Amino acid sequence: MTTLPTQEPAGMKGMQTVYDLPGLRERISAWRREGFSIAFVPTMGNLHGGHLSLLDRARQIADRTVVSIFVNPIQFGVGEDYARYPSTLAEDSRLLAGRGLDLLFAPDLAQLYPAGTDADTRVTVPELSSILCGKFRPGHFSGVATVVTKLLINVQPDVALFGEKDFQQYLVIRRVVADLCIPVEIIAMPIVREPDGLAMSSRNAYLSAAERKAAPLIYQTLQHAADRLRRGERNLASIEKDGWAALEKAGFRPEYFSVRRTEDLREPQPSDTRFSILTAAWLGGARLIDNVKVMIKGPE
Repeated sequence: MTTLPTQEPAGMKGMQTVYDLPGLRERISAWRREGFSIAFVPTMGNLHGGHLSLLDRARQIADRTVVSIFVNPIQFGVGEDYARYPSTLAEDSRLLAGRGLDLLFAPDLAQLYPAGTDADTRVTVPELSSILCGKFRPGHFSGVATVVTKLLINVQPDVALFGEKDFQQYLVIRRVVADLCIPVEIIAMPIVREPDGLAMSSRNAYLSAAERKAAPLIYQTLQHAADRLRRGERNLASIEKDGWAALEKAGFRPEYFSVRRTEDLREPQPSDTRFSILTAAWLGGARLIDNVKVMIKGPE
């Protein structure tokens, strides 16, 4: 259950930036003593409108807001883009301060991995972490679950917000919180899209001009598949095959195009009424992911 913000004396606003865990804990403890509720948005930086929409919602539902910026090495696989992931801390700080953020937490590697990334404890969610994106990025969701657990333990928020573009990630985090009995509400926020439908993503910057022009087809293909479901088609294998083929024909290199049930991303059953259609596909050097949700009428 979320809380409404309380009033604060004029002149008390202004973003603070901390780089270490003691500084973070000190600020959080002070807020707790004052009775403030806290909303948290974890990010890897290189912020865009999707991230900022999470902060806007956080400011509506809590007294104090925290954003973290940390590029987490253990969620990147061998050969992935950890070394070249854009670092834009100065610009990100300016955007966040202008949006009314209270506290930016920007730790270095030693703060969150004191034992080093090779010997560090891991948090792993079975089954859900090994399908879809997890099949193609082994260890990725363990890396995500581990760093988010560390952040939640230290920020101690009442609510934490995640975007639905990374829908499998959201479900993994929700499962972590439930299984480890972490007292925080996890809120999913809608995908924020460019005017042509492309889901906002930091990795869109990897697209060339020609690739950027083609990229919205990924959303169009998902919408077409969703329309087939809404019209009553239930041959899911055909929907998946056609979606894959449409992306491949347009120059994408699909990893998967899959219709799953929304609550747990398992294979749909005949009685299911809530579906998510998810895809991951490479376009040039950018790995794009997206999804749409479909609700249909159940059997009479």
